[in-house]
Amino acid sequence: MTAQEPILEVDGLVKHFPVKIGAVIKRTVGHVRAVDGVSFTLNKGETLGIVGESGCGKSTLAQVLMRLEPPTAGAVRFHGEDIFAKRGAALKALRRQVQIVLQDPYTSLNPRMTVADIVGEPFEIHPEVAPKGDRRRKVQELLDVVGLNPDFVNRYPHQFSGGQRQRIGIARALALRPEIIICDEPVSALDVSIQAQVMNLLGELQREFGLSYMFIAHDLSVVRHLSDRVGVMYLGKMVELGTEEEIYTRAAHPYTQALLSAVPVPDPSVREGRSRIRLTGDVPSPVNPPSGCRFRTRCWKATEICSTTEPELTVRTGGRHLSACHHAHEENLLPG
Repeated sequence: MTAQEPILEVDGLVKHFPVKIGAVIKRTVGHVRAVDGVSFTLNKGETLGIVGESGCGKSTLAQVLMRLEPPTAGAVRFHGEDIFAKRGAALKALRRQVQIVLQDPYTSLNPRMTVADIVGEPFEIHPEVAPKGDRRRKVQELLDVVGLNPDFVNRYPHQFSGGQRQRIGIARALALRPEIIICDEPVSALDVSIQAQVMNLLGELQREFGLSYMFIAHDLSVVRHLSDRVGVMYLGKMVELGTEEEIYTRAAHPYTQALLSAVPVPDPSVREGRSRIRLTGDVPSPVNPPSGCRFRTRCWKATEICSTTEPELTVRTGGRHLSACHHAHEENLLPG
């Protein structure tokens, strides 16, 4: 990892979806604050894990970074250039450099296309990468790189297992030799043993091709296996950001501490001595989030300042470990 060389810079990114009512004349009555002021950097050759429970805005963040959704506000710079200002050929060149591996290997592949067509489709859009007569060989090379038999090029997705389908999706993402791959929960639909194989494959590909990953997941144990740094999201906000060691051994935000306490531990002797943090109440609506700290309605540390002042994501525990909590310095990790 080269910490001094940011490849992607996200600054105050906001994505709100309007809530409309009316059968004929629709009017906006509110907004779903899916992503609400998220900032971070992704360094060259680094894996940044993004974790949080369902509905926190992880996948929406990925869609905005891919230019699949327009932002409401904020800036994203790739190699110092604003990605939202790009149009035409410049936008096409950007898409070649930022690819995605989707969550569900069963629905992310067209069932009517062969593997040769699926993995070779990027070459149709970017013909400068591979001449037409050389594409079949390129596809076979990509299949070999991800651990599949190159002779599988004429098969259809239904002829593969879930893990094999995800490898096909990874091969498709690699086809244009991107600099960044956004992995949107790529192993959540797979068996545990297959998850480990796909995670190991992603690690090998990163070392071989110098890739930068943004790895989205809700399982903190999966993220730890691959990530150099980890960002924790809650209700559209980044609430904690630090290195893998800082997050997993010195978590400062109560929400991160609660997530970590729920991670299964295989060692029974260690498991018996752990204290589980059980959060009360439901996740607030992103249409009408709480004032101040968004986590305060479920937090055992909440005080008056938490309801009146929104905590900034800033250094609170030394080093570069960032946390958005007024009480991040406090030592008590458990409710009560």
